[in-house]
Amino acid sequence: MRSILNALGIYKYYQHYLLKEINKGEIPKHIAVILDGNRRWAKKNTYMQKIGHERGADRVEELIDWCRELGIKIITIYGLSTENLEKRHEEIDYLFELMENRLNKLLNEEKLHKYRMRVTGIGKLELLPQSLQNVIQKLEEVSKNYDNIYFNIAIAYGGQDELVEAIKKITRLVKDGKLDIEKIDKNLINSYLYTSYLPQPEPDLILRTSGEQRLSGFLLWQSAYSELVFMDVYWPEFRKIDLMRAIRIYQHRQRRYGV
Repeated sequence: MRSILNALGIYKYYQHYLLKEINKGEIPKHIAVILDGNRRWAKKNTYMQKIGHERGADRVEELIDWCRELGIKIITIYGLSTENLEKRHEEIDYLFELMENRLNKLLNEEKLHKYRMRVTGIGKLELLPQSLQNVIQKLEEVSKNYDNIYFNIAIAYGGQDELVEAIKKITRLVKDGKLDIEKIDKNLINSYLYTSYLPQPEPDLILRTSGEQRLSGFLLWQSAYSELVFMDVYWPEFRKIDLMRAIRIYQHRQRRYGV
């Protein structure tokens, strides 16, 4: 059906229409995406699970391009949770390999420098294989002074773990007499989260694909005032049109609430 619609030029027309519509409103500065549905997409199309993850990785590369074209400055994606790592098995090992290959590709692409894109891994990175840690560290080092686009990869990440780590750091300061407990506020807590370095730590829009309607521990603190959009499309089949549809939903809500 999609190929037929493409042949008729309907998608191209609809994409042009959506772009015109969303350009009338405020484009979110920071979007966060829960990449869900790789396995179910593969099963639906009778592919091996690996193919689903590979197509999902392709969509991430395209997402960066789409966000740049639309003027979105900060992109945070949810790759793997700490809970995923507790179920270590062959599929997780393959995901590590796939991530390492794609990040190495990014490291050697001109796109990184052309876009002046700062790449950061957020989560308990020490739980990752050393080779994957190494490529993330290289990306962070070569891109640390870039600020046109911020690309954050939440990997070995858990929102509850992030808050526990922040609380521990703040508690140590109080215990050592370096911080008055009355000085603890939202801004201080923000400064101890993985996203503290961002110009805008809180996402305007959090998008989840595959039809599931939960955050699954993603950016629990940062999402307090984020708009949540759940789309009934598997991540490997996500299109630029879907991103623009999510932005339009975000804009309609902003206008409705008057903020």
